[in-house]
Amino acid sequence: MARTRPDPKREPRPRDPDHPSPWPRRILTWVLAAAGLAAGFLVPYTLYLNHEVSERFDQLRWQLPTRVYARPLELASGMPMDSATLKTELDAAGYQEGDGERPGTYARDGAQWRISSRGFNDVGGPVPPRRIELAVGGGVVSRLREAGGEAIASARLDPARIATLYGQKQEERRLVQLHEVPELLVTGLQAVEDRDFAHHHGLDLSGIMRALWVNLKAGEKRQGASTLTQQLARSGLLGIGREQTWTRKFNEMIYAVLIEARYDKQVILEAYFNQVYWGQRGSQAIHGVSAAAEFWFARDLDELSTEQIALLIGVVRGPSYYDPRRHPERALERRNFVLGEMHETGLIADAEYQRALEAPLGVTPRPGTTSANRFPAYIDVVRRHLANDYTADALAGAGLAVMTAMSPSAQAYAEGAVTGTLKALESEDRPDLEAALVLTDVHQGEILAVVGSGTPAAHGFNRAIEAHRPVGSLIKPFVYLMALANPRQWSLASWVDDSPVSITLDNGQVWSPGNSDGESHGTVRLIDALARSYNQATVRVGMDVGPAVIAGLLQDLAGIRAPANPSLILGSIDQSPYAMAQLYQFIASGGEIQALRAVRGVLDGDGRALNRYDQPPAPANERDAIAARLTTIALQEAVRSGTGRRLVADGLGDLAPAGKTGTSNDSRDSWFAGYTGDHLAVAWVGNDDNEPTGLYGSTGAMRVWSRLFTQLPSSALEVGDEGLDWRWVVGNNVTDAGCPGARRFAFVTNFAPAYVPCQPPEPEPVESERRGLLEWLGFGRREEAGAQAEEQGE
Repeated sequence: MARTRPDPKREPRPRDPDHPSPWPRRILTWVLAAAGLAAGFLVPYTLYLNHEVSERFDQLRWQLPTRVYARPLELASGMPMDSATLKTELDAAGYQEGDGERPGTYARDGAQWRISSRGFNDVGGPVPPRRIELAVGGGVVSRLREAGGEAIASARLDPARIATLYGQKQEERRLVQLHEVPELLVTGLQAVEDRDFAHHHGLDLSGIMRALWVNLKAGEKRQGASTLTQQLARSGLLGIGREQTWTRKFNEMIYAVLIEARYDKQVILEAYFNQVYWGQRGSQAIHGVSAAAEFWFARDLDELSTEQIALLIGVVRGPSYYDPRRHPERALERRNFVLGEMHETGLIADAEYQRALEAPLGVTPRPGTTSANRFPAYIDVVRRHLANDYTADALAGAGLAVMTAMSPSAQAYAEGAVTGTLKALESEDRPDLEAALVLTDVHQGEILAVVGSGTPAAHGFNRAIEAHRPVGSLIKPFVYLMALANPRQWSLASWVDDSPVSITLDNGQVWSPGNSDGESHGTVRLIDALARSYNQATVRVGMDVGPAVIAGLLQDLAGIRAPANPSLILGSIDQSPYAMAQLYQFIASGGEIQALRAVRGVLDGDGRALNRYDQPPAPANERDAIAARLTTIALQEAVRSGTGRRLVADGLGDLAPAGKTGTSNDSRDSWFAGYTGDHLAVAWVGNDDNEPTGLYGSTGAMRVWSRLFTQLPSSALEVGDEGLDWRWVVGNNVTDAGCPGARRFAFVTNFAPAYVPCQPPEPEPVESERRGLLEWLGFGRREEAGAQAEEQGE
C-alpha cells in the first residue's frame, strides 16, 4: 500500500538563525508609518484648531445684540398717573410683585405702592437703584417719598427693553464679568458639572469614571463626563449641534486642551458664563447666564434665589430636554438633583436646602427677553432717526444700547385704541379698514407711541410714516394761525363771510368750494369758522393770508412741500400721520419748533453715551407763542361746540382738549389731530385701496383718539395768558361782562377793539339757515358740520 507523502508546503521550515522572521520589522515599519501619518495630520490640524481658538475666543465679545429700551418712567408728585398704568409700566420693565425690597420688585396695597428699582445707565449717566413709596389717587401721584423716609421731587425707574437688533447670528446675550456672577452659581456649577475643574487640563479622566459610576447607579444619564472647558468648546467654538460624531467629540477634546493651554481658569469660567447655550426662543438662541436669568426668570443675576440658581445649573445640561416651561416635571427633578449636589458638597445649609426643595420652579410663563421686534412701527421710526449716524450693520450686533422715548403704557393704549376702534367700525359693515397713529409729548417733542397698522405687531407697511393720504381740513388751523399772527387785521372775534366763493385759478378755471353740509352760514366769527370747519369762510381767510405764505409755513414747520395754489387752503395735499404730527407739534407745544424724536441717545457696551439727542427745544418767540395760543383757543372751541364735540360726550371735557377733524373727498380718509396739556396724537383711518369708507373725521379717527385718551393719564390743557388780553365783546366793540349778548374773546395785548359802554345791543349778524323742503316741512334738519355732516376738504 502506497504511503501518502506529506505536502512540503505544509511542513514547518526549520528556523534559520542567520535569517530572522520579517514580521517584527514589518510591524515596526507600520507603527512608524502610522505615527508619521498621524503626526503629519495632527500637527497641522492642531495648529489650525489653535488658530481657531484664538480667533473665536477674541470674537466672542462682538456677538452682542444691540438692545433698544423704552424711556425710563419718571415719577413726580402731582403728575398724571393711575394704578393700571403704573402696573403696565412695571410689567413691561420686568418687575415682579413681591416685597418691594429686592431690586426689580414691587408691593401694592390698594393705591399704595412700594417699588425697588434697579440701577441702570441712561443718556445722562448712571442712575443708582432706589426704593420708593408712592400713592396714586385722583388720577395723579398724590405722594412720593423714599421708602420709609422723606418726600422727594421725582424718581426714575429702569426702562423696559422693547426690541433687540441682532447681527448675523440670532443670539441673545449679555456679557458679565466673573465677579458679577453669584458665588453659589460659580461653585454650584462646578460641583455638578466639573468638580475637578481647578486641577485638570481640559480633560478629566477621573471625572469620566465618576460620571460613569453615577449614571450606572441611577440607570440613566444623570451626570456628564465633559469638563466645563469641553462644554465651552462645544458651544463657543464648535457651535450648537445635536449630532454626536466621533469627529465632533475629537475636535471638542483638542479644543479643550488648547483652551486650557492658552487661558487661565478665571478667563475660561468668565467665557463659559457668557457663551454657553441656555435656551431658545424662536430663532433666538439664548447664550450666557445673564441672558438666561432674564429669559427664564425675568430677573437680573443678583436677584436669583438658590432654587433658581439650581435650575439654571440643571438646565444647562440640556436646555430643550429640561425646558421648565414645556417639561416642568423633568426640570423639577433635575433642579432637585442639583440642589442635592450643592447640599452634599456643603454649598447650602440644611434649612436652605429644604426650603429650596419645596419652592416652585419660579419661571415666568413667557420668556423674559424681548423678541427681535415687538413694535415694528416704532422701531422703524427709531431706525430712520438713527440712519444719519449709524448704518444698519453698525447697529445690529454691536452691543449698543439705544435709549428711546417710547412709553410702554402709552404704546399699549395706542395699540388698544386702534384695534378696538377698528373692530367696532368693521362690525358696522366697513371691512378692510386700516389705521395709523402717532403720539407725542408736547413738552419735548418725544415720540411716545407709534401704530402703523390695524394689526400693530405685524411687520411691513408702516402707515404712520409711509401712507400719504389727503389730509383735508387738518390743514385749516394753519391757515388761521397765519391770519392770527397779524393782529392788526385778524382776531378770534373778527367777522368772516361764509357765503359762496369763487376763485379763478391760473389755468382759467373757476374753483367754487362749498361747505360740507351744503349750506352757507352768512357772517360768522373767525373762531366759529374754524371750530365748525366752514370751507367758504376758510377760503376767504386763506386767500387773504396767501397760499404761498401757507405753503412756506408747512415747509418751515414740517418739511412739507406743497403747491402754493388755492386748494391748499382746504388741504389738497397728501401727507402721513407722522408729518401731520410734526406739523401740529408747533401749535401743541405753544409755538416751539420741536423736531420729533424717537431716540434720546445711544450708549456703548460700557454704558457711556456715544450720541445724545435729548437736547431741549429752543423757546418759542413771542409772536409764534401768541399765535399758537390763539389757535389753540379756537381748537378748544372746536371740541366744545364744533366738529369735535363728541369728545365732550365721551367724558373727555375735563381735559379741555384742542382738536381738529379732517375728511377727504368722498369720505376716503378720516383724520383727527388733538392735544391736551401733555400729549398730542394724530390718528388716521381709511383703507389701502383708497375706497370710500363712509367715515368722517369725527366718526372714525376721532373715535381712535377718544379711546386712547380715555385710558392715557394726561393733564388738562391750559392756555396761558401771556401776551393775551381777554375782553367781552358785543358786535365790533369791547364792552362790559354783563352786557346782553356779550361774548368773551382773547386778543393780542394792545390790539383789542375800542371800549364802548354797555348799550341796548344792536342785532348781531347771525348764521343763515337755508333749509331744504323736507327740513322746512319738519322732517328733520341736517346737523351742523360735525359728527355726521362734517367737512370734506378738497
